[in-house]
Amino acid sequence: MTAAAARRRGAVMNHVSATALLARTQLDLLYVWDQATLEGKAIIILLVVFSIVAWSIMATKAVEMRRARRLNGYFDTEYHAQKNVFGIFDRRVPVEGCPLYAVYLAGCRELDARLRRDEGSRRSRVTLTDMEHVKRTLEGAVARQALKLESGLILLAIAVSGAPFLGLLGTVWGVMSAFSGVAQATAAGGRADLAAMAPGVAGALITTVAGLLVAIPSMFGYNWLVHNLRVLTVELDNFAQELVSQMETEYLREDDRA
Repeated sequence: MTAAAARRRGAVMNHVSATALLARTQLDLLYVWDQATLEGKAIIILLVVFSIVAWSIMATKAVEMRRARRLNGYFDTEYHAQKNVFGIFDRRVPVEGCPLYAVYLAGCRELDARLRRDEGSRRSRVTLTDMEHVKRTLEGAVARQALKLESGLILLAIAVSGAPFLGLLGTVWGVMSAFSGVAQATAAGGRADLAAMAPGVAGALITTVAGLLVAIPSMFGYNWLVHNLRVLTVELDNFAQELVSQMETEYLREDDRA
């Protein structure tokens, strides 16, 4: 037998073994599902719903944060290319889904309203008190954008912390039912051996497996999303401070600046 033929035969054998293992696993799961109690099946269905919700949130928030990072990069480049703090604001360019632009827009609107307050349509200068109001407006805008990015993560946190306990509840309930059934059978003259207990115990343990299958991916996804959220929030804070500094440099009165 040539080396190429031996490799082909090995690949075929590996494929056959993998297919057989998959079929056996499916049969095992079907058998364990049949042995689970009604309460255990209800908990498993609830965990499946949790899993669908968790994966949906992880996918949605991952796309949202990736888009926010990309738009923030574009806006930051455009912002630093302007000669005046109102360079983008005066062009009235809408940028949907960009957290940095939302913070910038809120700050520019507040500053513009205070600059035009005394002299009609012409921008003048602002006092230190006016700048404090602009700073608070920017802080509020940063907080709103952070909350917007954080929305939905609470459901993921619930899946992380609640799924294992639901699985444990199903397991404890199933084991209790299994021992109760064995005890009743023994009292009626039956046998209390491993063959009588194993199906009920196996059916009980599947809820713990289901709970872990929900919690483990949700935990990794939640930690990754929280890390990205913190990075975006720090970027928003840094941009707000930079924006305030530029506003003070360009529009704060000379006596207040001193």
